[in-house]
Amino acid sequence: MGHNIMNKGTLQHLIQYRHELHQHPEISGEEKLTSRRVAKWIERYEPDEIISELGGHGLAAIFHGRHQGQKVLFRAELDALPLKETNSFGHRSKTPQTAHLCGHDGHMVFLLGLAENLHLNPPEKGTTVLLFQPAEETGTGAEKVLKDPGFSIIQPDYVFAIHNLPGFDLHQVILSNQHFAAASTGMIIRLQGRTSHAAEPEKGRSPAMAVANIIQRLQELPSKLQNLQGFALLTVIHVKVGEVAFGTTPGEAFVMATLRAFEDDDLKNLSREAENLVAFISQREGLEFEITYTESFPATVNDADAATFIQNAAGKLNLDLYNIEEPFKWAEDFGHFTSQFRGALIGLGSGKKHPALHNPNYDFPDDLIPTGVGLFRKIFDEINSKKCQ
Repeated sequence: MGHNIMNKGTLQHLIQYRHELHQHPEISGEEKLTSRRVAKWIERYEPDEIISELGGHGLAAIFHGRHQGQKVLFRAELDALPLKETNSFGHRSKTPQTAHLCGHDGHMVFLLGLAENLHLNPPEKGTTVLLFQPAEETGTGAEKVLKDPGFSIIQPDYVFAIHNLPGFDLHQVILSNQHFAAASTGMIIRLQGRTSHAAEPEKGRSPAMAVANIIQRLQELPSKLQNLQGFALLTVIHVKVGEVAFGTTPGEAFVMATLRAFEDDDLKNLSREAENLVAFISQREGLEFEITYTESFPATVNDADAATFIQNAAGKLNLDLYNIEEPFKWAEDFGHFTSQFRGALIGLGSGKKHPALHNPNYDFPDDLIPTGVGLFRKIFDEINSKKCQ
């Protein structure tokens, strides 16, 4: 196929890299050994510079072409998920309750394959930055990398990342020239009342009824707001009221919800209205409340010119291209990059019947390795074959 730019020997050792990464996953913020493993492998391809400890355990390898041109950053993720894998093959995870069930091991190998390709076939012009980013799953890694002083010397002209997508044909390129993935945030609501004996609930202040009202009315909120530009969703994901003590009326409660929207402004509006609703119900019930946020992802918005480069590259590699009509409802912290630099997040089909992302039996399909490497290299060549802006 046109997208296969490597021989069987090269593919075999990239598969071995991938399997080793799969066997030794590390969760967000703890990717120290993964970063070291990647650094050891990428040093074989003699990058011009390596920047380590970016935003935590992040790593960037920089390759210069023969002449000055556009600087293009390609990102992969270092982290795995705190989930148990149910696969039984030889390269299954050796770390309890931790597994690469999202394909980040495969995404890292895309960059390792690109490093080898750049080493063997240096481009005539332009600079390539291969970024291995920590903590994507928690939505904190990209922002920390971008704020790291070490990133200040990178400052790319374009940024790209690929995410494999089950449910689409194997090797199919999934693209948008605008919004690609939703914005989302985790809302944590803490309600404080006063405990009492379960036989004397009137002597305490239970948050139970407030929790029931908050759950119902929060989930109705997106459909009732008039000022939203597009899709918005609020999902209650966890509730805790008091403790398991049958002699006690609860005095404290937690409600946790995920808010998401295609537009960053819609997410802000939804969050503000949710806060107002919690305040109203809490005050009515005589409760104190506190609201905090975690795992916040901005919308991932692709640049139209970047999308054109992807489209041209896919065409030259004879890859099927599918343009999505509306963004995906899930979120990706690559939106921090696309909000600062021209670039795009690209979907790459991993099979219509392939296990879904985050499923316990998911495994990245090794057949995608040449496709991802080839697509990244062709995008770089497309950008640097144009006259620099």
